[in-house]
Amino acid sequence: MTDAKRPNTARRNEQSRRAILAATRELITEVGYAKVSIESIAARAGVGKQTIYRWWPSKGAVVFDSILALGETSEGEGITLPDTGDLEADLKQVLRATAAEFADPAFEAPIRALNMEIVNDPGLAELYREKMAAPMDEAKKARLRSAQRAGQLDAEADLDLVLDFLYAPLFRRWLLRTGPLTSAYADALVEATLRAFSPRPAS
Repeated sequence: MTDAKRPNTARRNEQSRRAILAATRELITEVGYAKVSIESIAARAGVGKQTIYRWWPSKGAVVFDSILALGETSEGEGITLPDTGDLEADLKQVLRATAAEFADPAFEAPIRALNMEIVNDPGLAELYREKMAAPMDEAKKARLRSAQRAGQLDAEADLDLVLDFLYAPLFRRWLLRTGPLTSAYADALVEATLRAFSPRPAS
């Protein structure tokens, strides 16, 4: 068989991987995490069960990758936040987008399922921190450092604390379902955070 006629296994594997991840998100949205099994994912994706077990050690790992795939970027492209020079406008854009994601069933169901798995799976928790949380936090801090250099944010502010001020209330409202995740709520969080960490007047 010539190279031109030989099946492209890399392409076939990538198609199968994407089908599995899409099937995982769809099933969690449709029936809930508890009712999703490796068998049902395989059936929806049109692959064998062993194909999934060859690539992922658990259902939680498949769920994690299905969420990670939502934010996949082209090779070599890093995570960046908008930097127009207007910190308030940039943060409102980002936090509004985050609120919209949490309110979107296609994203909300798998991310809630992932949080359930993380509670009982230290290995998955570490994978989440390494592959998702840490890169995102570093991108956010890079934008905040730019604001500090521009004199728009307290130069001595603890950036981890700034991120907690911004995101923890949003996450709590989503996790406990205590209220709507609106653009107005996202804007209010940004405004409150910037008041708390505004540049200190020169002594």
